[in-house]
Amino acid sequence: MFTGLVEEIGEVSELNPQDATGGTSLTITLPATSTLLSDAQLGDSIAVNGVCLTATSLTTTADPKPSFTVGIAPETLRLTNLGALTQNSRVNLERAVRADTRMGGHFVQGHVDTTATIESVAKDGNALTFRFKPAASDMLRYIVFKGYVTIDGTSLTVTKVDDAAGWFEVMLIAYTQEKVVVAGKKPGDSVNIEVDVLAKYAEKSMQGYMSAQVGRGGEDALTPIIEKTVQNMVAQAMGAHSA
Repeated sequence: MFTGLVEEIGEVSELNPQDATGGTSLTITLPATSTLLSDAQLGDSIAVNGVCLTATSLTTTADPKPSFTVGIAPETLRLTNLGALTQNSRVNLERAVRADTRMGGHFVQGHVDTTATIESVAKDGNALTFRFKPAASDMLRYIVFKGYVTIDGTSLTVTKVDDAAGWFEVMLIAYTQEKVVVAGKKPGDSVNIEVDVLAKYAEKSMQGYMSAQVGRGGEDALTPIIEKTVQNMVAQAMGAHSA
């Protein structure tokens, strides 16, 4: 598990589509002063642009620079933008969270749900507003105003959602711009998206509840629930209008 708080930005030194195992491997080089791998072990999980990967090789010395290699499964290449990385591409890195660490960000699994294309980047003072269009539009049902979303491994707050148009926005403050790779990306570039897993659990729980209600009393059993939901929505809308 991760938090979406990027620890380090690394550089791709090699993306090998046919390594000694017959698969794809990715080697990341860190700054000479980095301590990211100081307590790392073979088999550790490291999130690379939000993708949970297993370290298969580690070089912890500063001469020439610390580095690590991970294997990438075909399914990961299909679902993420890792296959588009090239030599010198910059990537966000985060080690798996420890039990004694403060839990900033939010619960991040490192399991990418879809990619998204950057539609626009707009300045707002010293902040930047990014608009994203997910490749899998059905993922928008898990993305809500003021909710969490993980973009290339970075935990960010959603500032606007337009389900009909199929996009959502986040804002990067000046501090965050210096710490994550998405700040350097442009319209048309791709990012990895992981939605908040708690939204998925809530959806599945509600589906189970609704199915149970139908099983007990048929479709009529849902009528009071739907009516109450509509009444609450109308009351909230009227309250907002009167204010």
